[in-house]
Amino acid sequence: MHRENHRGFKFDWVIIILFLLLVSFGWLNIMSASHVGDIESYFDMNQLYGKQLVFLGLTLVLIILILSVEAKFYERFASIIYIVAMLALVGLFIFGKDVNGARSWYGIGSMTIQPSEFAKFATALAVAKYMSDLQTDMNTLKHQFRAVAIIIVPAILILLQNDAGSTLVYASFFFVFYREGLQQIYLAIVLSAIILAVFALKFGIVITGITAAIFIFGIYFFRRKKRASIVQSVVILLTCIMFSAGVKLFYNHVLRPHQQNRISLWLRLEKDPAKLEQMKKEEAYNLIQSEKAISSGGFSGKGFLEGTRTTGKFVPEQETDYIFSTVGEEWGFLGSTFVVILFVALIIRILFLAEAQKSQFSRVYGYAVASIIFIHFTINTGMVMGLIPTVGIPLPFFSYGGSGLWGFTILLFIFVKLDSNKINEW
Repeated sequence: MHRENHRGFKFDWVIIILFLLLVSFGWLNIMSASHVGDIESYFDMNQLYGKQLVFLGLTLVLIILILSVEAKFYERFASIIYIVAMLALVGLFIFGKDVNGARSWYGIGSMTIQPSEFAKFATALAVAKYMSDLQTDMNTLKHQFRAVAIIIVPAILILLQNDAGSTLVYASFFFVFYREGLQQIYLAIVLSAIILAVFALKFGIVITGITAAIFIFGIYFFRRKKRASIVQSVVILLTCIMFSAGVKLFYNHVLRPHQQNRISLWLRLEKDPAKLEQMKKEEAYNLIQSEKAISSGGFSGKGFLEGTRTTGKFVPEQETDYIFSTVGEEWGFLGSTFVVILFVALIIRILFLAEAQKSQFSRVYGYAVASIIFIHFTINTGMVMGLIPTVGIPLPFFSYGGSGLWGFTILLFIFVKLDSNKINEW
């Protein structure tokens, strides 16, 4: 084992500065979204922004601990960290606390801890550990299955806790698999499945089947080299039809009514005006208020603590999942663009550093970090603006809560530590 030498010990200050900007700006928006009455003290423990400031202080301690640990520790004990995280998820079914219909928290006095936030970095470590093994070959079905199993276990456990939003995050690991050699056919299958699902719900199985048939046989007849036989084309078509039927069954008989309504509103499936109006008052209320808050901000915003919809508490959960609507109202298009630039810069910087790593473990982990942050950022901002169906998912480093803040901090700063040690990875 090579010991870390101080000459090669250098943290990436671009990532650290971006992190500090995000958490600082996030805290200002939590203050706007959560304060009640006049602000007398930033450390008011009766206010969410006061509690978040304490979380931020503990975050600095957490960062120091992460950076103080030897970089090889994270690779050496990745499997153990993963197992502990999975046991913490399993324990929720026995000792968990129900919050908003989801059994995703441990109650510790007046505080709650959400293990799913920490399972992300544990899964990223486990995936990096497995894929960096010399015997792992992502071109073989056996190793593909094992890699997928690592992300499926936490995804299923979290889904069973009725937390569909956090479950979606684990799809981000397919970007990592693709970078490490997963064939393009899998991405094509995933994209096709998404398109088929949307078509099946929007237009029905018959129209989806006809469209798929035109597309599949059009490719078959117009390609110069017909590599696939007509039988294979028929099999693909039947698979598409069966998948579409399965999507309809899942939508009608597995999803809960509020989940069906959210998708229905997004795809504009409901035709009954009375029911549509009722759905807008219930499932779409948060989204409608969020859109109004963002649009009212205009180009430059109403100013810090001046957002009428924010201070008036029109948007439910505005300090957590809908925090971006506060940015839109009080800081306007300029402030929203600034936040987008910060996130994009952070993701690009992580990817750039990941490609510069000398060990596959560090590279895979870096890609996992970038992918997880990208999925969270894309889904959250898309949800708040009505571009995708409403799902409960926080905005990294912005949304209120200790578990989310600490989970993302651990995820990010483990990579900062790995990157600082890359000169010793020979």
